[in-house]
Amino acid sequence: MTTEGFSTRSPIDGTEVVARAYARPADVRAALERGVAAQKGWKHVPVKDRVALVTKAVDAFVKKRDVLAEEITRQMGRPISQSPGEVRGFEERARYMASVAEEALADVDVGKKEGFTRFIRREPLGVVLAIAPWNYPFLTAVNSVVPALLAGNTVLLRHSPQTPLAAERIVEAFREVGAPDGVLQFLHTTDEDTDKLVETPGVDFVAFTGSVRVGHLIQQHAVRRFIPVGLELGGKDAAYVRADANLEHAIENLVDGAFFNSGQSCCGIERIYVDAALYDRFVEGYVALTRQYRLGNPLDPSVNLGPLVRASAADFVRAQIAEAIAGGARALVDAKSFAADSPGTPYLAPQVLVGVDHTMRVMTEETFGPVVGVMKVGGDDEAVRLINDSPYGLTSAIWTSDESAAARIGSELQVGTVFQNRCDYLDPALAWTGVKDSGRGCTLSRLGYETLTRPKSFHLRRLG
Repeated sequence: MTTEGFSTRSPIDGTEVVARAYARPADVRAALERGVAAQKGWKHVPVKDRVALVTKAVDAFVKKRDVLAEEITRQMGRPISQSPGEVRGFEERARYMASVAEEALADVDVGKKEGFTRFIRREPLGVVLAIAPWNYPFLTAVNSVVPALLAGNTVLLRHSPQTPLAAERIVEAFREVGAPDGVLQFLHTTDEDTDKLVETPGVDFVAFTGSVRVGHLIQQHAVRRFIPVGLELGGKDAAYVRADANLEHAIENLVDGAFFNSGQSCCGIERIYVDAALYDRFVEGYVALTRQYRLGNPLDPSVNLGPLVRASAADFVRAQIAEAIAGGARALVDAKSFAADSPGTPYLAPQVLVGVDHTMRVMTEETFGPVVGVMKVGGDDEAVRLINDSPYGLTSAIWTSDESAAARIGSELQVGTVFQNRCDYLDPALAWTGVKDSGRGCTLSRLGYETLTRPKSFHLRRLG
């Protein structure tokens, strides 16, 4: 990578997927100017017409689902058997946000008052800078891009250099259906130029998905201009398996929740607490199912565990595992049984650790890889205490046959989303939000529009 451009290398085999030039400062300024100018007209387009345009763009986007899925696999390594699901998820979220836009963005009638007309209108913020990561390049982008456009904002989309084609494909779909010039643009920028853009007048909101470290930097840059930000910064998401859980269902779903996308998910399961009554049987079944995974070339449809995004990411996970073992943990999966596993490469076998505790990084710091620690607990109170013993608070999943217990336990958990008998999923009708180091703000649901608009009150007095 140079200051002039970058090359995206596939984690599959290191080959170049695509090379792109970085936008020059003049190009960035011109894109921002187009966005500012376009927003002046776009905000006056009726919401129903914005919905119609977004719907056509989604139609155009999903027609290329096969190409899009293969590009995801080649850019970041997700198995081709799983990548089409991201296109479906993009469609689901975009269509839902379009379906509720007119209601969510309608004027708020505050009631009658003699001689007055009073209402609250949701005004768009202006230009939204959406900064998206590589792990779910379409799903993380759609959360901010589509509702921002529907709310009357224009958008500059900056994707990770690992998945630049994702940004290009989204913008391409909107251009194909006649989106006005400047309404949605992509920018390939360096980290330094992205930081500068956050501080540039004309950008009115920043939607960032990524690491805690970079999220704090984005916040610092934005504060200098007093503009709002939305931050999704990852998690150390936990599951609790109660004594009354459906054991088979819990095992199946929690293995998938931990190892889907090679564990590279902000809301993936990274730690599991199991009631002592089920612990031994749970661990036995969990390990047996984990051993059935196939690690290898993600372009092979029979493979369900691909490489991590790069060798350094896999080595980071290996270090967490090694530290835990040195501290007394036991690894229950023989990495040598996965032929593709090789130190110094992105290919990493899944791992299940027992004998873990919260003195170990693997139970407290985000791992972002195919490893999970399992701890035995004596009941609800201990599980809640351990789940909350984390700097993160994105989601938590409770496996139980008692819905009232799930609601009661969930009310004590310091997280943005509580699941019962499922995990690692975003329902677009529900607010997607986190607490603590998992971020701030809200995307999706009707509430997601509140982040991307500002209220303006109208107090109109009639004379005579």
